[in-house]
Amino acid sequence: MPVFHRYLPQPTFKAIALSGLGGFAAIAALALGSNETSLLLLMAPFGASCVLLFAAPSAPLSQPMNVIGGHLVASLTGLCLRLALPESWWALALAVGLAIALMVALRVTHPPAGADPLIVFATDPGFMFLLTPVLLGAVSLVGIAIVFHKLQGVAYPTPLPQRKS
Repeated sequence: MPVFHRYLPQPTFKAIALSGLGGFAAIAALALGSNETSLLLLMAPFGASCVLLFAAPSAPLSQPMNVIGGHLVASLTGLCLRLALPESWWALALAVGLAIALMVALRVTHPPAGADPLIVFATDPGFMFLLTPVLLGAVSLVGIAIVFHKLQGVAYPTPLPQRKS
């Protein structure tokens, strides 16, 4: 039955270990940075971003513009709608739906960022949330992923295709 078919190929032990190690290193760095600087660098969707950054680094949804842009667009959408709308089930749904639509329209789709408006509505953090944890945390994750993959000899971000002259 296709519903229960695993479409991903069997990974090597090395791929399994490196994906877990990358996620560990990235979250450890952000958590330690948060503790040492008193800046909030972590939010729950970053754990899901790590899945893409370290288990599927060549996927379009894992590219730096998608990670950073997706989190910024989704968080800004949540912040604007939180100011304009009451805290209700339909406002939450509208914030997530609009964030998805804007990410798609702007070509910065990043699935973990779909949770950002939910965090905004749950915590009402104010617009500094865009700077920290969103921007600073997302840029840090991408930077860590670039260094991590470079050490492994993996091309990240994915190189742009060569233009035909």
